[in-house]
Amino acid sequence: MQHINIDKNHYEQHGYVILRAFLNDDDLADIIVNIDPIYQVWRDNNQEQIAQNALVNMHSLTHSHFFKNNKNARVKLFNTLANKKLITKLIHLFGEGIYFHNTQLFFNPINKEQQPYWHRDMQYSPIDDAQQSKEQSNMLSLHVRIPLQEETGLAVIKGTHKRWDTEQEHNVRFELNGHKSNEPLPDNELITLKLGDILIFNAQMIHRGNYDQNDTRKALDLCVGKYHPLSSQFFDKSVLPTEQEMAQLTNPSWYQEAYKVLACQNR
Repeated sequence: MQHINIDKNHYEQHGYVILRAFLNDDDLADIIVNIDPIYQVWRDNNQEQIAQNALVNMHSLTHSHFFKNNKNARVKLFNTLANKKLITKLIHLFGEGIYFHNTQLFFNPINKEQQPYWHRDMQYSPIDDAQQSKEQSNMLSLHVRIPLQEETGLAVIKGTHKRWDTEQEHNVRFELNGHKSNEPLPDNELITLKLGDILIFNAQMIHRGNYDQNDTRKALDLCVGKYHPLSSQFFDKSVLPTEQEMAQLTNPSWYQEAYKVLACQNR
């Protein structure tokens, strides 16, 4: 219980928490063996798009189009992602009602000169920045980062999960008044993760990737959270298990909660 309180207090103060050596070798091997084939097929088929759009991640790794020839592999992936120990930990930290939103896999840009950029996840949505600021304290959108290679791959501005931008942060995020989105910002912390570690951070805190300390990067992010009208409007049902697949899952709670979110959307 003491560890739970320490982790909870760290998240509440800083907006992130690191769970060191949380996954064992078998857990990690299961994730890698399920994720690598999807990533390699996608990367091989999208080299031009990756370069033209300066991409640093792919998304929707559970989408059915990756499993046309092996539907059992999709069930296995859903089971692997919904790690019982992780589900329990998130309940201890954030309470019941956590739902699965999507997945992303992060990698280094092809262009070695490409710079990372400070952002809050929703800033690229049509939702007005003022509305995001107003609802910040009411939203829980999380990234659960699982490095598939050791990395120093993320920087965060501590505490920005519970406050909005300073003038400097606002100018940098939106590149206003001569500022650039890759400029150094106060209170930033660069995070190093080893294999087996998990990083949980608030998607609406100010953060950015880090490319220059990793020859290669491969980090899986599980996007999870609690229902809120702003974040749920971007939900994609196609990344969820079907009713038939759901019956084959060992720990279906995240996905069951996701269907509750969809039901709220349709009211």
